[in-house]
Amino acid sequence: MRDKPNRYRRIKWSRIAVFISAVVLFFAVLILLPETVAWPARSTIAIMLFGLILWAFAPIPIDLTSIIILILLMVMKGTEMDVILSGFASPAVFLIIGGMMMAMGVNQTLLVKRMTYFLLSRMGGSAKGIYTGFFILMQIQAFFIPATAVRASLMVPILSSIIEETGVDKQSNFNKLMYIGAAFGGSVSGIVVLTAAIGNILAVEILRLYVGVSISYLQWFIYAAPVWLMLVLATMYIVWKCYPPEAHSFERLQNKMKGKYQSLGHLTVDEKKCTAILIITILIWFTESWHGYHPTFGALLAVVLMSLPATGFADWKKMLDINFGMVLLIGATLSLGYSLIESGAIDLLEVLISPQIVLDTFSNPWLAIPITIILSQVYHLGVTNVSTAVITLMPVLISLSVQAGVDPVVIVITSAIAMLLGFLLVVETMPNVVVHGTGQVSQKDFLWPGLWLTLASIVIMIVIAYTYWRWIGFWP
Repeated sequence: MRDKPNRYRRIKWSRIAVFISAVVLFFAVLILLPETVAWPARSTIAIMLFGLILWAFAPIPIDLTSIIILILLMVMKGTEMDVILSGFASPAVFLIIGGMMMAMGVNQTLLVKRMTYFLLSRMGGSAKGIYTGFFILMQIQAFFIPATAVRASLMVPILSSIIEETGVDKQSNFNKLMYIGAAFGGSVSGIVVLTAAIGNILAVEILRLYVGVSISYLQWFIYAAPVWLMLVLATMYIVWKCYPPEAHSFERLQNKMKGKYQSLGHLTVDEKKCTAILIITILIWFTESWHGYHPTFGALLAVVLMSLPATGFADWKKMLDINFGMVLLIGATLSLGYSLIESGAIDLLEVLISPQIVLDTFSNPWLAIPITIILSQVYHLGVTNVSTAVITLMPVLISLSVQAGVDPVVIVITSAIAMLLGFLLVVETMPNVVVHGTGQVSQKDFLWPGLWLTLASIVIMIVIAYTYWRWIGFWP
C-alpha cells in the first residue's frame, strides 16, 4: 500500500519539474534573445515555447494551458487584443463545435448500434469477420461523425461488449487484436475526410491563413483517398499478423448480434431524420467548390436541423454536452498562430530555418516529401498533441516550401496526414488514449505493430506522392 502514494508523489514531482522547466525556458528566451529582436516577436516566441512544453508533456490539463497562453499574450502585449482572441472567430473552431454537436445528435439515435449489430450479425461468425466488420464500421463513421476522439469514445463501449460476450482472456491475442485495431483504425479513419480529424481542419485553416489558399472537402478527399485505402489494408494486415487470434467459437456472439439487430425493428422516425440530415450535410461538404459555403455551414445547419421541432429528434441540452476544453485548445492555438504572424515572430523564424543548404535540399521534389513525412512523425512523437504539433510545425514547413519553390499545399497535406498516424506511443492520438484508458492493452502492445505501421505509412505516402499525385497534377 505504501507504493501507491510514493508513485503518485513521483508523478506529482515530475509534473512540477516539467512546469518549472517551461517557466525557465520562457524567461530564458525573453532574456537571452538578441536585443535586435523586437519585444512583440520576443514575447510571442517565448509564449509559444512555454506552451509547447506544457501541451507536449501535459503537467496540467491542456485546456488549462490554453487559457494560460491567452493570459500571457494579453499580459505581454505583443499584439492587440483583437488578434489575441481572433482564433476563436476562426471557421475551424465553429466547424469543430458543429462536428461535436452533430456527434451528440447521432448518439441520441440507434444508428450506430444498428450498424454495429448489422455488420456483426453478418460477419461475426469468425475472428476475421468480427475484426473486419468493426474496422469497416470505424471508417464509415468518419464521414458523419467528426473528430477521432468522439468516434473512439462511441465505439469503445461496443467493443468492450463484444469482448465480454466472447469471454476471451485479457492477455489473449484476440483481445489485443480488437483493441489495437480499434485504436489504429480510429486514427486511419481521419485521413480521407477533411472534417474527420481536428488536425486536418487546422492544417487547412493555417494554409488559408499563411498562403491564402483554400482546400475544399472534395479536394481533400481526392488527394487523400488512395493513402487512406492503402493504409486501411496495411493496418488491418499488420495488426492481424502481430496478434493472430486464437481458435475460438463466435457462434454465440453472432447469434446475440442477430437477436439485438432484430430487436431494434425497422428504422425509427428519428433514425430516418438523422440519416437524411447526415446525407444533406455530406452533400453540402462535397459540393463546396460549387456553392462556395465553408464546411462550417454544413455542420451548423445539421445541428439546427437535428434540434428544430419539425425536422429534429435531439434533446438540445444533450447537444450542448460537448468537450469545451477542445474548443479552448483549438481557439488558443489558432490565436497563438495569428499572434506569431502579427508580432513578426514568423519572419524571424523564417530567417533561422532558411540556411541555403536546407533550402537546396527541400527544393528537390524527390526529397521534400520524405523529409516532410519523417520530420512530421518525429516532431509528433515529441509534441504528442496533434493540434499543437500542427499549429507550430506547419508555419515552418510553409515557409520552407515557399522559399524553396515547392508547392506548400502538397507539403501541408502530407504533413497533416503524417501527424494523424501516431502508432508508437499511447499519447500520440486520441483513439490510442481512449483505447488504452480501458485498461485492456498496455503501451508495449502498441509498439510492435506500431513500428511496422509507421514504416508502412512512410512508404505508402511516398509511393502515392510519386505516382498518383503526379498523375492528377497535384505534385510536379
